[in-house]
Amino acid sequence: MKAKKVLFITSEMVPFVPESPRSLRGRFMPQAIQELGHEIRTFSPKWGIINERRNQLHEVIRLSGMNLIIDDTDHPLIIKVASILSARMQIYFIDNDEFFLHKGLLADENGNEYPENGERAIFYARGVLETMKKLRWVPDVIHCHGWATALAPLYIKKAYQDEPSFCDAKVVFSVSEKEFEADLGKHLLDIIPFKGIKTKDYSDICTDKCTFEDLSKIAIKFSDGVIVDNKEVPECLIEYAKSTNKPILEPIDEEAIPQAYSDFYDSLME
Repeated sequence: MKAKKVLFITSEMVPFVPESPRSLRGRFMPQAIQELGHEIRTFSPKWGIINERRNQLHEVIRLSGMNLIIDDTDHPLIIKVASILSARMQIYFIDNDEFFLHKGLLADENGNEYPENGERAIFYARGVLETMKKLRWVPDVIHCHGWATALAPLYIKKAYQDEPSFCDAKVVFSVSEKEFEADLGKHLLDIIPFKGIKTKDYSDICTDKCTFEDLSKIAIKFSDGVIVDNKEVPECLIEYAKSTNKPILEPIDEEAIPQAYSDFYDSLME
């Protein structure tokens, strides 16, 4: 059986945010997979740096209007969309006036990482999944790429496992080089639980702190397959992925990546 439908949950992509290896991958990988014959959907956070007028974003009223409760507080979920006409791609953006007003993705202009980054990751992951339920588009594979997506595998496998949109989907996480330095804190670990999720689901990884490595390990634990994004990935994450006995795709030459990813998706469907 082949993976016909692939959902990309990415943390950043050009031309909406500045160019970087991660934002380039977020932009061109969905296009390459689509050109290989897969049907795709792509999500990104609506970071404050994104110029809505220039990029022609507009709100999708039928998908917006829900409130997500995080740490006993209601946070309105706003869905926006834009198109990349040259690639025949439509991008869905998860927005919220509290979480995505900052001009930086992870940190301010002085390099100070935002204290609510953990909550932003929760909101983004749950926002994507709630939106997918409304779209009623059922993916075969869900590919998560970037720190902001790291909690999505946990939510898919533990909180949304009975949802028709996700119950049969295979989850892939691209583990990357270290993206942030701060400890996201025990408070984040206390507010992750939702529906069937308990703190014991990740207490084997972390109990009183949540570093980049801890967050990545949670993603790896609840994924069906792991892609090692590049040779800068911390060795401890590669070792942890191997210890889970999950299928792993090691770094490969750039030009070979699209077909290798497509084959990797298909292998998970067997």
